[in-house]
Amino acid sequence: MTYLDAIVAHHRRRAAADTRSLSEARVAAETARAVVETLRGATTTRDFVAALQGDSLTVIAEIKRRSPSRGALNESLDPRVMAERYTAGGAACLSVLTDEPHFGGSAADLQAARAATSVPVLRKDFTVSALDVVDAFAMGADAVLLIVAALSDDELASFHALAVELGLAALVEVHDEAELRRALRIDPCLIGVNQRDLRTFQVDRERAVRVAGEIPDGVVGVAESGITGGADAARLAAAGYRAVLVGEHLVTSNNVEASLRELRLALPS
Repeated sequence: MTYLDAIVAHHRRRAAADTRSLSEARVAAETARAVVETLRGATTTRDFVAALQGDSLTVIAEIKRRSPSRGALNESLDPRVMAERYTAGGAACLSVLTDEPHFGGSAADLQAARAATSVPVLRKDFTVSALDVVDAFAMGADAVLLIVAALSDDELASFHALAVELGLAALVEVHDEAELRRALRIDPCLIGVNQRDLRTFQVDRERAVRVAGEIPDGVVGVAESGITGGADAARLAAAGYRAVLVGEHLVTSNNVEASLRELRLALPS
């Protein structure tokens, strides 16, 4: 069994044991968001897609304690402090792992990070049910991750539609051209190309460059994984990416703000 198979199987078992109805969960989620809006005097959803637009390569900075392939990365990190440091370094958006068994994350991490900054936040997790999308909305996320390799075409389409209905962005993640073709059938705004093969957790730094040419104009391309500095960022910007999602390089950096600023390069004209 591959890493992806094992992780997705865990999440599908958890989803199967969830007895909530979708309608009940939506009412609870919408009530929770409405309470927050009343307290803050403003709508709670931040525009994830718009935040990735600009003249420079934008960065989605990830808060991640550990990974299945590398183990502990920064187990003691404070998500609030990391969010503040990422914002100071110029992150356009945050990504927060909420998977606990495999990555050490939680909904509380996302909520703490989001409360500490004004930038949009992605719930980074393995979405395998409609309730997962609703839960992302309930916990305060502005975007949800949909991994094409983990979903059927019907699931991909229905979860994407639900996210849009709730006002969430959807980062649709692919690993190769075949998955990209599946993803494009749902007309996504965001395509993430993960250079890490979730079946083996090995990184192929040519993967994103190879797939970039197949991403249509008008769709924001986000390169993910294996990005360790300015040289990687420059190569990906030259390939056509508008954004990068970076986790391990930043959470293990001795100077988070400087490491993040190094990635924010001018886009080719």
